[in-house]
Amino acid sequence: MGYLTAWKSLSPSQLNIAIQTFSLISIFFEGYDQGVMGGVNASPRYVEEVGIGLPDGTVTDTTHQGGIVSVYYLGAIFGCFAGGWLADRIGRINGLLWGSLFALVGGALQAAAQNSNFMICARVLTGIGTGALTGITPVLVSETSTASHRGGFLGYVFIANYLGISVAYWISFGLAFVNDGYSDVRWRFLLAFQCFPALILAIFIKMLPDSPRYLASVGRNEEVRDLLYRVRGHKASPEEIEREYLEIIAMAQDSKPSSPLQFAKILVGKGGKPGMNLGRRAWLCVFLQIMASWTGITAVTAYSPVLLRAAGYSEIKQNGLAGGLNTIGIVGTIISAQIVDRIGRRACLMGGSAGLATVNLIAGAVYEGARRNPDKVDQFAPAAVTMLFLFNLCYAATWGTVAFLVPTEIFPSDLRAQGNGFGITGWAIGVGMTTLVNPIMFATMENRTYFLFFGLNLLWIPTIFLFYPETAGRSLESIEALFSTSSPWSWKMEQAYQLHGDILAERGMAKPAEDEGDMDDKPNEFRETV
Repeated sequence: MGYLTAWKSLSPSQLNIAIQTFSLISIFFEGYDQGVMGGVNASPRYVEEVGIGLPDGTVTDTTHQGGIVSVYYLGAIFGCFAGGWLADRIGRINGLLWGSLFALVGGALQAAAQNSNFMICARVLTGIGTGALTGITPVLVSETSTASHRGGFLGYVFIANYLGISVAYWISFGLAFVNDGYSDVRWRFLLAFQCFPALILAIFIKMLPDSPRYLASVGRNEEVRDLLYRVRGHKASPEEIEREYLEIIAMAQDSKPSSPLQFAKILVGKGGKPGMNLGRRAWLCVFLQIMASWTGITAVTAYSPVLLRAAGYSEIKQNGLAGGLNTIGIVGTIISAQIVDRIGRRACLMGGSAGLATVNLIAGAVYEGARRNPDKVDQFAPAAVTMLFLFNLCYAATWGTVAFLVPTEIFPSDLRAQGNGFGITGWAIGVGMTTLVNPIMFATMENRTYFLFFGLNLLWIPTIFLFYPETAGRSLESIEALFSTSSPWSWKMEQAYQLHGDILAERGMAKPAEDEGDMDDKPNEFRETV
């Protein structure tokens, strides 16, 4: 076996593990780079180097600080669309390769930054790589997973997101002891560490097969069947695999590569064939991620040391608790992987909003009590920290996975990587916006910011109920039927699915034989392994 075909020597279980592993590494990079700036901003030498504060680490220009953090997301917007377009043209694996190279170079330049302008340019470059990785990886996982486990598989992959954030905070915690925190290594090593996962991806990602949906979109149908048996053979029956194969081929017959102008056309409702309603899908993806960002998660993730300082904790305790705060997200993501396919995407989002609203309300009240009674801060501090932990747990168990999952499900295969770019754009806009204004909000509104998040979370519940359809347990091809209606209401989309959800019947194609013991159509190599 050669370098590019090494995956063919793996069993179905091993192949699935390999896809999951490299997807984990890709999302780990995104999580680490999202969390790393919390520790970097706490480094006095960095604060002085980029000119946002005093030599003792006191930040005097919060707008400049937020701008350096948020400019990264502008790069991510470009990266997700450029990477998505590339992935739909030359494959998911090649798209990930280019994304990892941008991420590697950008990470190295961040670690070598000499001033604010240097840092901003490096952040944009890293953002381009991160946008590509974050946009393409969920698509690869979604397209290689079964309909019944698609959400769970992506949930397990997004454990790496919180693992990356946690590693960033724990490394920051350890480096805070070097020279009492007054050292360049405290922030330069933090930024350099992200190069390791990017390097691993760049070297080994080409050893994976591409997505069966991409292969079908470029007419490589025999490779589609072969790959499906290789990734499904340990669990699915031959009839189930053949049905999936026929659905993929049926939908791929109408596919064609899109142009970069397709993005603008889709946003104004003119992209795609009549009846596809791609514009509505795009805006659903954009607003879903913006809503996720405005649950309050970026305040907890990027500015948790500031919040813990407000609760009265010392710097050492702030860093330690910030690491633990993000580690709890791993537990939440494991919970998400267990429930997202069982109770559905809509229930996860609406239930998550209700939980987050409650936590925000209590957190705001606790901080209000501490603010009005400064002599009792020590008594309020444990309750405040508990709310922060509960918030991260609840978010990771619901919005943290589902907001990235839905955009990978609702676009056709020939547009899926690009379509997911709309979700990543919403993520970049939402996170970039909130990281920019969070320092200002907490500096002016203080704890009352939590009451704003409380109200927004309540608003997200009816929004999800009215406009977002259920995609759990449905094949990527049959989900197309949800958007065959021009109505934006979720119940109308459900009615459309009931009428047109059987892809093979709609296309007048014969269903596969139900003899599950018949292996005549299986690839020769697969029959030999059996």
